[in-house]
Amino acid sequence: MSYGPARAATWRRLTAASMPVQNAAQDILSLCPRYKQAIIWYDYCQLRYSDLSFFSVVDENNFWILVNTMNATDVHSFVKMETELLDKVTYRAYSSSMLFATGVLAYDGSKDNKLYALAQCTRDLSADGCNQCLQLVRERYQGYEVKVGGRVLGGSCNFRYETDVFFKGEPTVSLDLSSGPASAPFAEPPPSVNIEGSKSSTGKVLLILLPVTLGLVIILIFGIFFRKRRKRKTRPANNIHGTAATLEDISSAEWLSFDLTMLKAATGNFADSLKLGQGGFGTVYKGTLPNGEDIAVKRLSAGSRQGMQELKNELILVAKLQHKNLVRLLGVCLEEDEKLLVYEYVLNRSLDNFLFDPVRCKQLNWERRFNIIRGIARGLLYLHEESHLKVIHRDLKASNVLLDADMNPKISDFGLARLFGQDETQGITSRVVGTFGYMAPEYAQRGHFSMKLDVYSFGILVLEIMTGKRSNSFQYDSEISPDIVSYTWEHWRNGRALGIIDPSMGKISSSNEVLRCIQIGLLCAQEEPADRPPMSSVFLMLHGPSMALQEPLQRRPLTAGMFDSTAPLNLSRTNSSAEFARSLYGTVEDKVLIN
Repeated sequence: MSYGPARAATWRRLTAASMPVQNAAQDILSLCPRYKQAIIWYDYCQLRYSDLSFFSVVDENNFWILVNTMNATDVHSFVKMETELLDKVTYRAYSSSMLFATGVLAYDGSKDNKLYALAQCTRDLSADGCNQCLQLVRERYQGYEVKVGGRVLGGSCNFRYETDVFFKGEPTVSLDLSSGPASAPFAEPPPSVNIEGSKSSTGKVLLILLPVTLGLVIILIFGIFFRKRRKRKTRPANNIHGTAATLEDISSAEWLSFDLTMLKAATGNFADSLKLGQGGFGTVYKGTLPNGEDIAVKRLSAGSRQGMQELKNELILVAKLQHKNLVRLLGVCLEEDEKLLVYEYVLNRSLDNFLFDPVRCKQLNWERRFNIIRGIARGLLYLHEESHLKVIHRDLKASNVLLDADMNPKISDFGLARLFGQDETQGITSRVVGTFGYMAPEYAQRGHFSMKLDVYSFGILVLEIMTGKRSNSFQYDSEISPDIVSYTWEHWRNGRALGIIDPSMGKISSSNEVLRCIQIGLLCAQEEPADRPPMSSVFLMLHGPSMALQEPLQRRPLTAGMFDSTAPLNLSRTNSSAEFARSLYGTVEDKVLIN
């Protein structure tokens, strides 16, 4: 058996790409007869075959480097611009569902001075695999960065940059350095200086330069002093993320910027017909980019300070977190008073749209629910222990879990997340945010938070998935149990745990798996944080059917009386925070903000 994909450049239409692919098929047979493995590259396509499967595997061995013979004149400036453009295009490529991106960088105050770049991966790779591959081919190119053009062709990915445009269509990344200090990386070196008589002019030059330099230094020092003093005076007192979430801070950060005109065209100028969801801090729209890629655009309401804080928080965190079970942030747009976040479009929207819908819940059979539970656990494990950041989500719930076309889960909405230092394990806050029914008791009552806060929310979510009932629905039911944990515990204690199962699941292939998930949900939702397992243990429990589980401890029912009215925290219902801090596409749930 042989394996082989044909990859055409994404900007070419299929009919235009078919001819190069046909030619490639003929050429590869004539140039590589009787070979078991071969790759052939063209400007617009790549063809590969092998007697071994290479799908979804990053090729670390096959590379072909092509460079322009000319070197940049101003090497430092050129390499800096080249690196900046390739960084943005690389990020855009592996963040895109097409695994493809093009970019242009304008410089030196002229429309004619531009640098163009392209990055692309084979579509069988994951986002992480694409990122790994592009970083690998760029490492292979080290030492050639001084060239004014070059490309690396790999078996799984490639990149290219030139000073002349080599692709069609609008670039997905646009950078403009022309407004900054002029730089001329291709300019001829300055004419040589005639040193005759230089000694006689040295004194005059020093007499002029020294006072001017001293004056500039004094002005600079005073400028820095007053700027810092002004920042201290204007810093918001209720900032929960450590730095003021100002527009200046956000616009100066290192993430991909989208053009407002492009996003307006993509969303039909934010047409109501493309609206996916709405909350107190903004609206989410579906959009389609010129290359055919679907996106989700969160448009924050004008003048929303809380929205600005959450915007910055989400940008800082999600831009640095890449995992198949986390929703991908593609970029941001801050133009003409607009504050827009651009995400990958997730086809099936949020879990709650299926789980609590009397018709669509039937699409969630046991196998799908079990896969969703394990995927959420995998995403949380990445946040807590496997990423280079330690992140507590703080608002995990059904409406913050998105489902892709294959019903794989993606955790979304990091506006309320908290970043931990490497040595931190817990903290305390006087400003509690989250959703009733998912909040751990120690957090809701005393503001204590740790990784175990997310573990508790995960346990509640598991029980919701198993029962098909909302965690906050029990206060309206005629059930004796006041909450979902007590409801599940009563059935578990009496040996009737299977009685809580959502009947819309249909036939269950393994009752042991179901019982293990119920038990894991109860273990994660235990009252004391120390009794809850870490996500690493939860992940092993879900993937190791022979792993012994502890018996969950019974807890006190979580009722309104558990909140100490004498505590210094002032509980107040806030509709805007209830609506904003939810999933991109989810429904509004009861949420509290404790100031």
